[in-house]
Amino acid sequence: MTTQAPPSGKLAENILYFSRTLRAAGMKLGPSAVVDCVRAVEAGGISDRDDFYWTLHSVLVTRKEDMVVFEQAFNLFWRSRELVEKMIQMFSPQMREDDNREKPKAGESRVSEAMFAGQESQKEFERPEIEIDAQFTTSAREVLREKDFAQMTVAEINQAKREMAKMTLPLNEVKTRRFQPVNRVAKFDPRRMLAKAMRTGGDLVLPQFREPKMIEPPVVILADISGSMSQYSRTFLHFFHALSENRRHVHTFLFGTRLTNVTRQLKMKDPDVALDECANAVEDWSGGTRIGETLHQFNRLWSRRVLGQGAIVLLITDGLERDEDDRLAHEMDRLHRSCRRMIWLNPLLRFDGFQAAAKGIRTMLPHVDEFRPVHSLDALSGLCQALAGEAGRENDPRIWLEAMRAA
Repeated sequence: MTTQAPPSGKLAENILYFSRTLRAAGMKLGPSAVVDCVRAVEAGGISDRDDFYWTLHSVLVTRKEDMVVFEQAFNLFWRSRELVEKMIQMFSPQMREDDNREKPKAGESRVSEAMFAGQESQKEFERPEIEIDAQFTTSAREVLREKDFAQMTVAEINQAKREMAKMTLPLNEVKTRRFQPVNRVAKFDPRRMLAKAMRTGGDLVLPQFREPKMIEPPVVILADISGSMSQYSRTFLHFFHALSENRRHVHTFLFGTRLTNVTRQLKMKDPDVALDECANAVEDWSGGTRIGETLHQFNRLWSRRVLGQGAIVLLITDGLERDEDDRLAHEMDRLHRSCRRMIWLNPLLRFDGFQAAAKGIRTMLPHVDEFRPVHSLDALSGLCQALAGEAGRENDPRIWLEAMRAA
């Protein structure tokens, strides 16, 4: 039997708190949404849990990417007291980890943080406050930007992900062979002049102008997800997702022993859903490395599709090749000739005593335009700045080539 009583009292307050949780988790909700929810429940009533779920869903969910967040928030917020206590125990640091536990679903972490944000701040307030003279110390923000991703805690990784979401690559537009009409003095456009003159029978010929069309060049990402890159792979995916959100033409490929195109997966609005889809699409995560073979697959199947219009290639790998054949040099040379600019991002450059001693690194270096580190937020910011201008002397691969010859 359907309950027709108006949702006042605790239910109305809970709907208000639920809406605040959704807003804190990233959904765009205004004050009117709470009023509409209360009126919808009052008009439709509550017969069971599913009816209540879809009543709130019909009012609060206005975008496709919010469906996953709403579902996880509803399951966490509107469940029994025993399950809530069990969830609190799961977050307790004293609880023993279970290797067979269920994998967190997309959006659940953000909803949990939004729901228990007040409790976390209350716990922090109860801790004894220790005053430290930080007059001559580096700020926490600067320390985080210089810290290696592999050495970050979970909280620092989450903060780094939020910083990555704010990063944008410069447009760096390039000139094409095509023209576009303009309303200012430039090169004459004979075709448009004759077309407009024909409308008046040739009695009036007015000047028309055109200029070369400027386009945003594509960015093609080739990222290594082998075992030696496992400390960085998932963090980089958040950076790739941010690039896909801010730019139109971003193509992302992951490789280990095989090549996987995850461009479509990273186009999803919700970052948790996008990363889950990438993990499901990749079959060789944290496995071996076959750079030459995977570059051969890319050059044969994808290069003509995505490397047009002055594309920029970001190759992210440590260069530790497993195969010993000579295919790598040929495929690197072919890839370098097919793009306008090729930047190799190597996390091994974080070491001060790094030397290009590995065979794969020595083979790949002659075929790149820049050789840059990619282990921290500062390194990623330097990449964004480098794409806006010319490469610095310290990132010139010829320095490493000269050192190799001298050795």
